[in-house]
Amino acid sequence: MQQLAIDTHEAGGGAPAIVRLGPGTVVLPGFALARADALAAQLGPVVDAAPWRHMVTPGGHPMSVAMTNCGALGWVSDPSGYRYQPADPLGGRPWPPMPPAFRELARAAAEVAGWPGFEPDACLVNRYAPGARLTLHQDRNEADFSAPIVSVSLGVAATFLLGGARRRDPVRRVPLVHGDVMVWGGTDRLRHHGVAPLRTGWHECFGACRINLTFRRAA
Repeated sequence: MQQLAIDTHEAGGGAPAIVRLGPGTVVLPGFALARADALAAQLGPVVDAAPWRHMVTPGGHPMSVAMTNCGALGWVSDPSGYRYQPADPLGGRPWPPMPPAFRELARAAAEVAGWPGFEPDACLVNRYAPGARLTLHQDRNEADFSAPIVSVSLGVAATFLLGGARRRDPVRRVPLVHGDVMVWGGTDRLRHHGVAPLRTGWHECFGACRINLTFRRAA
């Protein structure tokens, strides 16, 4: 794998820093920092309504990452496959509404990255404990691929694995820290991606964990 050295720069006119990793892939360093306290506060009620759980892959293996969802649709995995559905399988109730701070951040990040008018209807929330990882995959369960993916990093720093359209394409290692936002879409929408095993660390708000908010237009 290639270690990516990120060279951040400030756009003109006081605009946010943008790091371009491909024609449709950008990192917005620290873009979520000003909203981090609001995100953390509004995450609590989401988890109270739809607790963390380790979903099972179609092959029957529990995922190392704990997950929940908010929004009109939630992503689920079980022996019958991967899919989006409006109800939490643990209790049959609708997923909790997407908090305003979540939705506003997703819209703002997408606009800066070049996708104005992004309206996510699903937010997959991942909790990485030390050693948790996400293997290379593509996000292919959405109804169409015209909308971008917006991914927000909170808590302990992580290494994002950014591949290409084919699973065998070279993979770059992208360091992400608390407050960073990554957006990819357009010709890059189906890039393979994942997260390397989380290293031991500590964050004053999230403890030893990394929280990742991934916004999508699923329907």
